[in-house]
Amino acid sequence: MASTNDLKNGMVLNIEGQLWSVVEFQHVKPGKGPAFVRTKLKNVLSGKTVDKTFNAGTKVETSNVDRRTMQFLYKDADDFVFMDGKTFDQLHVNSDVVGDASNFLLENQEAIVATHEGSPLFVELPASVELTITYTEPGLQGDRSTGGTKPATLETGAQIQVPLFLETGTKVKVDTRDGSYLSRVS
Repeated sequence: MASTNDLKNGMVLNIEGQLWSVVEFQHVKPGKGPAFVRTKLKNVLSGKTVDKTFNAGTKVETSNVDRRTMQFLYKDADDFVFMDGKTFDQLHVNSDVVGDASNFLLENQEAIVATHEGSPLFVELPASVELTITYTEPGLQGDRSTGGTKPATLETGAQIQVPLFLETGTKVKVDTRDGSYLSRVS
């Protein structure tokens, strides 16, 4: 248990049996009336964001979420197998938990796996990853200055939009949060 005065960004709260991560918080002391804490909370499992207000000093239940950097080993049916680099323990994470991160996950790549009481909650990738384009249509002469885009298939099987001048075999940097092309990697 912690007080609302102890809230910090990233802290995980257990509210009515659901886990919520504190995205933002603000202590408010109005001219009249009691002080309160305005928070923005994100559901750890669904990703849904809500605003919630607590009276100052209210006790809230905190949950211990273990975040560890783990290495992705391989995909086994519906599970993704991760290994802790220090203890060499392997963890099977269901594809529903991995979610969209699977579009940018290569073997031997590191990711942060968050667990609560031994069960995986989510997989967090770095903000950007470098992947190779395995297939894209050739760009036409003169298309280089238009600023247009075309679909490209990455080595993970994901499809993103890339500038017309990029060709098959080019290594690109991709934003893992929205799947957008960032730059070419030389």
